[in-house]
Amino acid sequence: MKLSARNVLKGKVKSIVIGMVNAEIVIELPEGTEITSIITKTSAESMKLKVGSEVYAAFKASSVMVATD
Repeated sequence: MKLSARNVLKGKVKSIVIGMVNAEIVIELPEGTEITSIITKTSAESMKLKVGSEVYAAFKASSVMVATD
């Protein structure tokens, strides 16, 4: 797999919630941090995602906002 994204994190699917259109995928990284991604239901089905599947979370953004209270 080759991607132009610079930030790629490997983890395992912790949970999947399938909705009418989208799917919420929670990915657990090796150190225990969790990342949640919303993808289309069709994509989740075509990738045959299951709890325990090894996956990659890829990030590509031109900016990241930081805020404080």
